[in-house]
Amino acid sequence: MTVRPYNFLSTSIRPWGLLTAAGIVVSVATVLGFLGRFSWLLDLFSHFRVQYMFGLLVLGVVLFIGRRRRTATAFVVLACVNLAPVLPLYFGKSKMPDKAGPTLRAMLLNVNTRLGDANRVRAVVSAADPDILVLEEISSAWMSDLTWLTNSYPHSLSQPREDNFGIGLYSKLPLADAEVVYIGGAEVPSILATVSTSQRDLRVIATHPLPPCGRDYSRWRNEQLERLPDYVRSHLPVLLLGDLNVTPWNYYFRRLLASTGLRDSAKGRGVQATWPNFNPLLRIPIDHCLHSEDIGILDRRVGEDVSSDHFPVIVEFVIGEDQTKKGPTTPPTVQ
Repeated sequence: MTVRPYNFLSTSIRPWGLLTAAGIVVSVATVLGFLGRFSWLLDLFSHFRVQYMFGLLVLGVVLFIGRRRRTATAFVVLACVNLAPVLPLYFGKSKMPDKAGPTLRAMLLNVNTRLGDANRVRAVVSAADPDILVLEEISSAWMSDLTWLTNSYPHSLSQPREDNFGIGLYSKLPLADAEVVYIGGAEVPSILATVSTSQRDLRVIATHPLPPCGRDYSRWRNEQLERLPDYVRSHLPVLLLGDLNVTPWNYYFRRLLASTGLRDSAKGRGVQATWPNFNPLLRIPIDHCLHSEDIGILDRRVGEDVSSDHFPVIVEFVIGEDQTKKGPTTPPTVQ
C-alpha cells in the first residue's frame, strides 16, 4: 500500500466552522461592549450594536438552515441582546409642549477640516435653511469659504482651529449672549449662547469632545461629557448640538442623559447614523441633538452628503411657553 505524504501546506475550508467562528467573534464583541466603563478599549466595542445584531441574526439563520440549531439559537439570542439597547430609539417621541411657539429649525454639520466641499456645504445649508446652524471642524480656510453665511446669519460666534476642533454657531435670531468655553482638560472649544426667539429665550450648547482613539483621548472625552451638566442647568429651554463621539447606547451617553435630564431628539425616529459616510456597513449615530423637556421635536433627519466624513443632522422643533411666568390660579370660592 502506498502512503501519500501529508501536505502541511494544504488547507481544508469548512464553511460551517468559519461561520461559527465568525459568530463567536461577534458574540465576544457583544459582551465586551457592555464593559466599556472599565476600559477605553472595551468601550470601543459598545458602538456597533446594530452591526452585531444583523451579523448574528444572519449567521443564526444560515446555521439554522444548516441544522446547527444550538449554535444558531445562541447567535439569535445574542442578536436580541444587541437589539435591546437599540430598540428604545424607535419609541417614545417627545410630547409637544402646551402653547408652543413657531417652528424653528436647527442644523448640526461636521464639515471636516480637510475633506468637506465648501460648495456642497453651501448648497445643503441653503436648502435646509436652518434658523440655528452649528458647524464643527472649521479652520481659517473654512472661514474664508463661509463668508457668505453672514448674509443669512447676522448673529454668530466662531472659534476656528487648524486641528479638527474648530467650532462655530450661526443664527438668524439675535444672540442675547454668546461665549466660547473650554469644558474639561482637552482644551477644545465649545460655544454657549442664549438665542432670543419670539416665544422665549433658548439656551444653545455646541460642543465637540475628542474621539475615543486612545486612553488619554477617551478620558478627555468622558471628562467633557461628565462636566456638560454644569452648563446644561438653566431655567431656559436647552438645545445641545454636537458630534459627541458616542452612540446612543454607549454608557457615557446614557449617563449624560441621566445627569442632565435632556432627551435624545432621535427618540421615536430610530437609528439615524451619520458617520462614517464612506462606509455604510460601519456607519453609527454619533452626531446628536439633545433637548430639554419644554422643547418638542417635530422632525429629525439626516441631511445630504457634503463630502465630509459626517452627514448633517437637521431638527425641527418648537418651544413651549414659560411656565414660571404663569401667575397663581385663584382658588374657587367655597359656598
